[in-house]
Amino acid sequence: MIKEIVCDILIFGGHGDLSLRKLMPALYHLCHDGYISSQSRIIIVSRDDFTQEENVALIEKKLKQHLKNGFYDEEFFRTFAEHIHYVKADLFDTSTYGDLKELLNLEPTRERVNYLSTSPTLFGPICRSLHEHSLITDVSRVVLEKPIGRDLASSRVINEEVAQYFDESAIFRIDHYLGKDTVQNILALRFSNMLFAPIWNAQYIDHIQITVAESVGLEGRWDYYNEFGAMRDMMQNHLMQLLCLVTMEPPCSLDGNSVRDEKLKVLRSLRFIEGEDLNTKTVRGQYSSGAIGKEAVPGFFEEEGGSPKSDTETFVALRADIDNWRWNNVPIYMRTGKRMSKRYSEIVVDFKEIPHSIFPDKGSCIDSNKLVIRLQPDESISLFIMNKIPGLTDGMRLKNVELDLNIVEDAPRSPDAYEHLLLDVIRNNPTLFMRRDEVEAAWIWADKILEGWQERGIKPKSYPAGTNGPSASIAMIEKDGRSWYGD
Repeated sequence: MIKEIVCDILIFGGHGDLSLRKLMPALYHLCHDGYISSQSRIIIVSRDDFTQEENVALIEKKLKQHLKNGFYDEEFFRTFAEHIHYVKADLFDTSTYGDLKELLNLEPTRERVNYLSTSPTLFGPICRSLHEHSLITDVSRVVLEKPIGRDLASSRVINEEVAQYFDESAIFRIDHYLGKDTVQNILALRFSNMLFAPIWNAQYIDHIQITVAESVGLEGRWDYYNEFGAMRDMMQNHLMQLLCLVTMEPPCSLDGNSVRDEKLKVLRSLRFIEGEDLNTKTVRGQYSSGAIGKEAVPGFFEEEGGSPKSDTETFVALRADIDNWRWNNVPIYMRTGKRMSKRYSEIVVDFKEIPHSIFPDKGSCIDSNKLVIRLQPDESISLFIMNKIPGLTDGMRLKNVELDLNIVEDAPRSPDAYEHLLLDVIRNNPTLFMRRDEVEAAWIWADKILEGWQERGIKPKSYPAGTNGPSASIAMIEKDGRSWYGD
């Protein structure tokens, strides 16, 4: 039986792209499916000079645009619209929060989720304004979107500002990758199956690959991306969180701190990449003009607002090593980039080859077993094993076959990652959110690489849009006798 939850959900920056494209559809589904009570309120806070009717009309338009075909219900939207309230406020100006205070004080004891769908420069001012108007209660929580800073120092400044007003237990740093069912299924695969648990270590695993590839360019965000780049925008958070889930030790429970304690141990065990290793274990790339499918696309410099003087990377590949007993000498190859050949995210666990083959070479091709976890565009989990090809041929012929480990359900749709994460915030479950010491440990490791690139003058290597990155990323993994899966 679904337990309805009554709360106030405040979205600061509620007319921004993230809110209208991801948060509002997620809240629509949570209300439709009965997870959020009809007594709850969704409060849009923005500086736009909108009436309540104009606000509802905008949300309706965006839901029709972003909900999958068949999931927009005209009749239900009228019910959903009753949840929605609009408050105009200048998020930098605490004196404009009077209307918000008046609305919230109608339900002063209700649990509150403050979702800061804004630039990180606003995190501190918003929290300070809420505090000055006595709008932070014992049952208030705050959600912070990435990026939380662009290095360790700026991250600490932002976290310290928020920590003046919210306890760490009430701060939810969100990474939408961790809301995906398949990502969470990593925990189930690893810690509930005797098939995998004893062999998830350096004795049986040869290496691990993590790829997050995007075919899109900057989508009008050149200034933002030029400031951050692929290392800060993707590697330091999304890919490192995936790395932690794949390699962490078994937590004592699924309690939020137990899981995050184990992730923190991984981050602190990562070997720093510095000195000559920056040339051999990392690759920076920047896309030039090319084609995605049959469509010609501009290079990074040629994007709207671009500058040929920029040396920001749009691609990063690297080899990470974890210095602990479980993962000694097991490389983890990670790569992410813009304008690659296709959009996909996957984790490949490549097991070691058998120590000796009893099968004749004629007609046989023994390959290593692989567990392939696909996160997008379609979530799936496959195990590749060797099997005999049926027939009466002379000698046993083998073939690599795929075992589909996906759960087939009759449900009309799979919940979006933001549905999972918003519901966890509402339920006050921090397991899938980053703790402050996690964020800082990730920055300490990433900053070493960023500073090393700067000090050694390592510039991005060009790669044509529509390819899988610079050739140097292929050379990086092939010098270890391995290759990128699927390329």
